Amino acid sequence: MNFIYYCLNPNHYHFLLEQITDNGIEKFMQRLGTGYTNFFNHKNKRSGSLFQGKYKSVLVDSNEYLLHLSSYINLNDKVHQLGSSASKSSWEEYIHGGYGDLSFCKKDIILGQFNSKEEYKNFAEESLENIKERKEIEKLLLE
Repeated sequence: MNFIYYCLNPNHYHFLLEQITDNGIEKFMQRLGTGYTNFFNHKNKRSGSLFQGKYKSVLVDSNEYLLHLSSYINLNDKVHQLGSSASKSSWEEYIHGGYGDLSFCKKDIILGQFNSKEEYKNFAEESLENIKERKEIEKLLLE
């Protein structure tokens, strides 16, 4: 399994994962959920589940959707107006090359479609504006 991009927010997270083996993502998510729950419960002297329901997964079935999701997930703190200090995402890795020598994501799947990191940055930030506009419209419609 490869990470393509991710975002960790205080109240939720997003991953785009490339599955390499059958049921690889399902097994990873089960281990991640169980491992973190056990750690958290032990650290906080509590028991029980932390997460409500099973994780949700969606098949990315087009390149257009893949690119849209890269903007949504990499800039998710801005989508939800959480502030960048509250969230950690692969944005830094995509735009500035990572954290020192560490590279966590398989970035070539996305960045290979652009002439430069700057071109990708412009694409993602423009997409973010469209995402925010759609969220505002949805919010107004629900009122």
